[in-house]
Amino acid sequence: MSRADEIFAQNMQDIMENGYWDTELDVRPRWEDGAPAHTVKKFGIVNRYNLQEEFPILTIRRTAFRSCVDELLWIWQKKSNNIHDLNSHIWDSWADENGSIGKAYGYQLGVKHKYKEGEFDQVDRVLYDLKHNPASRRIMTNIYNFQDLHEMGLYPCAYSMTFNVSGDTLNGILNQRSNDMLTANNWNVVQYAILLIMMAQVSGLKAGELVHVIADAHIYDRHIPLVKEVLSKPRHKAPKLIVDPNVTNFYDFTVDSFQLVDYEYEKLEAKIPVAI
Repeated sequence: MSRADEIFAQNMQDIMENGYWDTELDVRPRWEDGAPAHTVKKFGIVNRYNLQEEFPILTIRRTAFRSCVDELLWIWQKKSNNIHDLNSHIWDSWADENGSIGKAYGYQLGVKHKYKEGEFDQVDRVLYDLKHNPASRRIMTNIYNFQDLHEMGLYPCAYSMTFNVSGDTLNGILNQRSNDMLTANNWNVVQYAILLIMMAQVSGLKAGELVHVIADAHIYDRHIPLVKEVLSKPRHKAPKLIVDPNVTNFYDFTVDSFQLVDYEYEKLEAKIPVAI
């Protein structure tokens, strides 16, 4: 069975059995029909994925791998905040009439800052340090910019990535303030596993462990029956990830640079509603 399936199932059972329901609170998210979108949650979930053992994608339900990678490249490589640069519609609800999500996500990564070595945006600073300062304990990004929150279509959920080199291995910590576990948990895990692999490859390192820290790990009320259905599905072995070994520049990666081999997964016929 996929280790990602095992971690996901443990998280979901724990949340449903031991979580806190916010049904008595006035919550911000709403369903499409206007009803409040309540959740059951656990605080402070920490999951660890060893990328040298397997690629952490679910098999008990399909994770749209190419769309995951496309969004990751939109944020980290294109540093875009416009949905017209994205090949899916996952951000449509948070974009304005021009397609902009404001000063969020890719916009923040693309802002340049001054250092003694020169000007870098956050992504290029990471790439520089991984090659020139691998012993540094300061290799990180953070897109939760309080000054710009009022100009963001959505406050960043996955907001900080910390990179750490041990010998020839690159490890990373993804910090996430909020995670809609059914809709987006494995989506985020897959994306940041890919990011760690990309950063490692162009820096002459091996991708090691991805640690995922979630402050508010929640299941929406209307997702509970779907979660139970997913957890009842058969589980399969994790697929093998093939990465184009010829890519040595971070900005040369494309969606086609990555291939999943033998990805078996279970189908979920019902559409998962998304709270806005």
